[in-house]
Amino acid sequence: MGKYTLIITEKPDAAQRIAHALDAKGKAKKIEENGVPYYVAKRDKDIVVVPALGHLYTVMEERTGRHYYPVFSFKWAPRHLAERGAKKIRTWIETISKLAKDAEDFVDACDYDIEGSLIGYCILKYACDNKESVAKRMKYSTLTKPELETAYEKPLSTLDFALIEAGRTRHEVDWLYGVNLSRALTLAAKRWSGKYATLSTGRVQTPTLKFLIEREKEIRSFVPTPFWSIKAKVQIGKSVFEAEYEKPTIERKVEADRIIKACKGKDGQIESIDVRKFRQAPPIPFDLGALQAEAYGLFGYTPRRTSGIAERLYLEALISYPRTSSQKLPPAINYRKILQGLSKVPKYKKLTAELLGKPELVPKEGKKEDPAHPAIYPTGNLPERELDESEKRIWDLVVRRFMAVFAEPAVKQSMKVTINVNGHRFFVRGRQTLKEGWQKFYAPYIRSEEVMLPPIKEGDRLKIKKVILEDKFTKPPPRYNPGSLLKKMEEEGIGTKATRADIIQTLYNRKYIKDERIIVTGLGFDVVELLEKYCPPVVSVELTRELEEKMEQIQLGKQKREAIIVEAVELLKPTLERLKEKEETIGEVLSKAIKKARIEERMVGDCPNCGTGKLMILYSRRTGKRFIGCTNYFKGKCTTSFPLPQRGTLKPLGKPCRACGWPTIQVRMKGRRPWTLCFNPECPLIEERKKRLEMQSMRKGNGGK
Repeated sequence: MGKYTLIITEKPDAAQRIAHALDAKGKAKKIEENGVPYYVAKRDKDIVVVPALGHLYTVMEERTGRHYYPVFSFKWAPRHLAERGAKKIRTWIETISKLAKDAEDFVDACDYDIEGSLIGYCILKYACDNKESVAKRMKYSTLTKPELETAYEKPLSTLDFALIEAGRTRHEVDWLYGVNLSRALTLAAKRWSGKYATLSTGRVQTPTLKFLIEREKEIRSFVPTPFWSIKAKVQIGKSVFEAEYEKPTIERKVEADRIIKACKGKDGQIESIDVRKFRQAPPIPFDLGALQAEAYGLFGYTPRRTSGIAERLYLEALISYPRTSSQKLPPAINYRKILQGLSKVPKYKKLTAELLGKPELVPKEGKKEDPAHPAIYPTGNLPERELDESEKRIWDLVVRRFMAVFAEPAVKQSMKVTINVNGHRFFVRGRQTLKEGWQKFYAPYIRSEEVMLPPIKEGDRLKIKKVILEDKFTKPPPRYNPGSLLKKMEEEGIGTKATRADIIQTLYNRKYIKDERIIVTGLGFDVVELLEKYCPPVVSVELTRELEEKMEQIQLGKQKREAIIVEAVELLKPTLERLKEKEETIGEVLSKAIKKARIEERMVGDCPNCGTGKLMILYSRRTGKRFIGCTNYFKGKCTTSFPLPQRGTLKPLGKPCRACGWPTIQVRMKGRRPWTLCFNPECPLIEERKKRLEMQSMRKGNGGK
């Protein structure tokens, strides 16, 4: 092979798809060298397509050692020099460097966003011997053959240096914050206790945790206030409907009792009927945040999981690039061609035919725009393999949302019936869809209930079957979940579309938060309280937002990277001096919090035998095996113990078994679905499980008959 064009991609799957798309026969040759795959495509000239593995280079300190801070001198270096477990990065870089030697043209085909631009730049600069200034840039939003061919034939003449500069700055500032603050906390705890535990904090992580703590404090300090509500069961025709009282809340029991007494045994009369028709506009296209929020609400997928699924669908050319903040679909993507492709799927055939029959396709769009990519949309390609259940769901969600944005508004009718019962008014509400419009296309994911009322008119008398008084208490604000927290981060302007889900996951990994309805742990509280006390700027949402805005200014060429780095260092210097001064106090607080957190992690629940002790996961000093034992054993009061699986990870669920009320734990083993373990030997579920297994065994013995 003579001279060739070297194309750099972000991931192996993208390299394969790009190579096959650019090869004249559609089948590029795969070569593997030292475990690194790359592809040779034949076109008007030879093309070699080699992938990265995400970031091959990262920020690291210039001198070695982890037992000191502050650290302000850094450099960009291969990841294997900075991170444990990244040894194969060395081979990857060596292979790319070798391929670069015989290349005459260089093209960056990494994802067109801040991270992708930075990945390509670092490889071209460091692995390809300063080719970043001569390389061209492929820009595309889908991995479909036509778009990739166009991106190759008409590349941008230079790399996107504004994006690269913004990416460098973000990584460097985040590294300065993360390494210094995390090291300060970790070393304080280690020097006080003599034991190592990873504690982390960061520029975005800490303000995010602060949101959660503020909500946690609201919930914990909330004092419920009693109130009363009244409703009635009203017979209309042959059906019974629930009617709400005109005052949603009644603050005095005396007043509530008086209303109940006045209405009891009385009939009602329809005083008025208010009918309203309204048009409900179609939804707007998905950006990444909206897709993550919808997938969490519908399927319970965490933002990080949705992002990962969407990335796989993108790499298989089924959807466009998902890490976008755009809510717009430009005509250039060719709406009709996409719908024609989707029409080959039987369940979409009628829906696409209806849209294709329209003289003009105009999408309902949102306000947000992303200069790099449009909103998320299906490419019109069909899966080349059997998608797993989660991939099918996300693909179907994207497809149906795409179709819905081109549909007509839905026409709905609401009806409010006012019923007079002895001078007191009750309301019955009806809801009806008169014209489905876009809802036909998005049907599986519509969350609304129809309430059809029988024919009625003003003056009709109605039988009141029952008047009900309900004792209630005001409720605290709801806890955040991963979906609503991601939305809060987006609203506050902290983090990026690509990093928010990972930040939430880091908070879980560090044991600062737990559960789906997020609860802040004692350790999470202590970390933020210490930072608020000794270095409040790093907890500031405003400061974090300002930095995000400055990063965007770099992309627009209105800010300089150097100025922002200097600003970050100037802010960190006094902060770190303060942490050093109070290191012993901080170390003591954190060490005690870590110890408490580790004990809480192993607590399973109340002991069902002695009633005063706590069951917890223990380890035998003699055998090293784990088991569940009662804390009263150490006081000589209880000998309750139960065996546990010795493989897999265990997580106390903090809720009782639905059959017997004993505490439960979740067991996770590699290659198996997580399962709930109740260790009560007499639990009815154990007997049920045995019978089920016996029945399955018998069916197998009878040849499955």
